[in-house]
Amino acid sequence: MSPLAEAAVSKVQVLVLGGGPGGYVAAIRAGQLGLDTVLVEADRLGGTCLIRGCIPSKALIHAAGEFEVLRRAQGDNPLGLKVTGEVAVDFAQTLRWKDGIVDRLSDGVGGLLRRAKVRVVRGWGNFRDARTCEVTGPDGAIQVIEAEHVILATGSEPVALPAIPFGGDVLSSTEALALPAVPETLAVIGAGYIGLELGMAFAALGAKVTIVEALSRILPQYDPALSAPITRALERAGIEAHLDARATGFADGRLSVERAQGPALQIPADKLLVTVGRRPRTEGWGLERMAVDLDGPFIKVDDRCATSMRNVWAIGDLVGEPMLAHKASAQGETVAEIIAGRRRRFDPVAIPAVCFTTPEVVSVGAWPEPGPEVITAVFPLAANGRALSQEGGDDGGFVRVAARADDHRILAFAAVGRHVSELSGEMTALLEMGAVLEDAAGLIHAHPTQSETLGEAALRALGHAIHV
Repeated sequence: MSPLAEAAVSKVQVLVLGGGPGGYVAAIRAGQLGLDTVLVEADRLGGTCLIRGCIPSKALIHAAGEFEVLRRAQGDNPLGLKVTGEVAVDFAQTLRWKDGIVDRLSDGVGGLLRRAKVRVVRGWGNFRDARTCEVTGPDGAIQVIEAEHVILATGSEPVALPAIPFGGDVLSSTEALALPAVPETLAVIGAGYIGLELGMAFAALGAKVTIVEALSRILPQYDPALSAPITRALERAGIEAHLDARATGFADGRLSVERAQGPALQIPADKLLVTVGRRPRTEGWGLERMAVDLDGPFIKVDDRCATSMRNVWAIGDLVGEPMLAHKASAQGETVAEIIAGRRRRFDPVAIPAVCFTTPEVVSVGAWPEPGPEVITAVFPLAANGRALSQEGGDDGGFVRVAARADDHRILAFAAVGRHVSELSGEMTALLEMGAVLEDAAGLIHAHPTQSETLGEAALRALGHAIHV
């Protein structure tokens, strides 16, 4: 008799496949609502965002920023800060600090799941049919779980270039965040948010960084006004960016690059970071046996995150753009409440997106095409006291707003500058609440804070700005 035939079958109300920000939130909320819930995860709890992405990368970016402050204090410093002698990075300690944060948060997720009475099954899940999952544990033992409801939350994975597969000195963001030392030279393929965030961090830590982008500008998901300050920041950091350029091969520490204009290049690189995108993780866990419809590479869902198979749900990167952790978490909570009998839909007005470069970029809502039916206004951070007091007013940063001309309903916000990611919460709240320009302009913001810029932008859109 096969091990599968011998395996006992567990029956549960909810089975969640994947312990990332979508899956663990779905499981916790289901447990809170009294549903008998099992979470299946082969890796550590927290998923890509917590273990290999958002959290460790932001920790590295912070460490790089602190080191850059020390280096600037070696010379003329407008703040009067002076550092004598050499400054250096103990990168092993940096990694220990970063890993400590990840460990603390991952352990915290485990504690939250236990408190919600969610059973965590460690192992690789593989579906025999839409609601029957075989889980192979680390020791090879197999469990079979039958569920009334299944929530698919398997996330996404980095995309490799066919001519330059991952391995050795060719890194995805996962390997880049675990390098034992800062490379002397680093080439980055892809000038989206992941490539720029990590490229700028490693440059601040002392690496010579070169970026190669196939399109004609960096951060193509944002408009040129938002990416222009980042372009200037790359120049200040000594990062060379080759645009309209295509990487064709990597061998013997050299990246071969063809350009739309100009001769081909051979770029020296101890390490090569490939950040050309991510794709949903749809292979290896039995999707083909679940009879759910696809939408291109993604699983097709409706506004409840329901798939074409009854009582099978899908959330997060698996179901399409934007591939963001906070979208996955919101969908996970929504699905758990639907399963528990509540009336819910996933229909947000706006999902904030942030690029944690230096300076940062934030965008909330779809920026409208210009025309007489739209009002737009920009407020420069150079006119904000808090920004200036944090050395954030002289890099070309700004906050902008767009609203309908007829009723002043706010359509979108965007900003670029130091610390502007912290404005995303108020931006999103104003859009979700259907605020008009007068609402934003009438809020009393604490002074001095950068949140004042949101009210100032709204005032400017109304034609009576105060501080500009």
